[in-house]
Amino acid sequence: MTDPHTIATAAQPIIQIGMSLPDAQWPYIDSLTRLGLALALGLLIGLERERRGKEAGLRTFGLVALLGGMGGLVGDNYAYLVFIMTGGLAAFLNIQRLRTHASTELTTSAAMLATCIVGILCGKGHTATPASVMVTITALLAWKDRFANFSSGLTEAEMRSALLLAILAIVIYPALPIGAIGPWHLIEPRAAWLTVILIAGIGFINYVLWKIYGARGIALAGFLGGLVNSSVTVNEMASRAKDNHPETISAAYRGILLATAAMTIRNACILFILAPTAALTAAVPFAFMLLINAAWFFMDRNATHTTDNHQVGPVELPLPFSLRAAFKYGLLFLLLHIAGVITQDSFGELGFYAVSLIGGLVSSASAVAAAASLLTGNSISAHVASTGAVIASLASVLVNMPLVLRARNRGLIIRLSLAMLSITVVGIVGSLAAARLLPLLVKEVPFLAQFY
Repeated sequence: MTDPHTIATAAQPIIQIGMSLPDAQWPYIDSLTRLGLALALGLLIGLERERRGKEAGLRTFGLVALLGGMGGLVGDNYAYLVFIMTGGLAAFLNIQRLRTHASTELTTSAAMLATCIVGILCGKGHTATPASVMVTITALLAWKDRFANFSSGLTEAEMRSALLLAILAIVIYPALPIGAIGPWHLIEPRAAWLTVILIAGIGFINYVLWKIYGARGIALAGFLGGLVNSSVTVNEMASRAKDNHPETISAAYRGILLATAAMTIRNACILFILAPTAALTAAVPFAFMLLINAAWFFMDRNATHTTDNHQVGPVELPLPFSLRAAFKYGLLFLLLHIAGVITQDSFGELGFYAVSLIGGLVSSASAVAAAASLLTGNSISAHVASTGAVIASLASVLVNMPLVLRARNRGLIIRLSLAMLSITVVGIVGSLAAARLLPLLVKEVPFLAQFY
């Protein structure tokens, strides 16, 4: 009779070998969904590589992503094995490339390894992360020429500006103290610096788009210029209408309206990012302002005879970032923040509105950020903050009206003056309507109370 202990000992290696293989019952739909997402993302980047005539194209990247997805489903050990195999495939691709050409396929190899990792993430059940990563990688590959032209055209001053912005955002911001400081607790260094980074970041992205696309059309010139500084853009556009040529006048008219719309959108985004609880109240007047702006834009008599390819010349933008700009935005934000707190305590809401009006004449973006900061610090309500942001934006619209006089064209000046006045009026009406109607709406829909 055989000893049971001997049987168990002899069977142990067999059991261990069997346990090294996956024996779980996978849900069919879930597994198929994960593999389908991996395959779709691999085909996306493979399509871009195929279009450029690379040796590793649609099928190769699809298979690599699918292989990674299966590795993620099976387990970590198999995922590591799949990644190593993909690395070997990339090495083999470069060896073959060196035999027939004088260069390697480093970019394609890196994309192949990234595709494998994305497939593994899909196999493990991730969705948004691998999808966003793959879309970003595909965009980087597809915009190769634009990025190359942009990089080769960078000046030393522009490079220093980019590095300075990175230092201020990554190095200095984390080192700043958290919360209010000072004897009266009026200054919040992190809030002030975050505002500087946000405003400068918007300007930096706009500057990059400007460098890539140039001023090839009036829509691009007016809108991108308005994101950075609407007053500078309005001044430049109005000065070009001095020749009284119909197409130039139409270009200046549409460019100034687009710059005004861009300023409104920028201020709305700053408020929504820094103080989302004020979003509901501010959305009404901002929407009214943009609608009337769009109506005046499409009322241009010469709009059907001009195209966005009409050359209007570049708007001279400042460098994307500089210490002077940082100190300007930061100092103005602190002054408006302190003035807002003091006037709110001394004169109530009217005092804060007066500060928002004055701040909007200088820098509406800083005034909006200051209103959001006061709301975050519980110094004012969401309604007061949104009203102050709208007042600052309307002040920015009105301060541009004298700049229109540079056009020296009576018809253009009258049309733009009417447009800006109507934008101001509907902004005020929108604020009053929101103040009256939103409380009633919140009572009917309690879910909206968290935004009001």
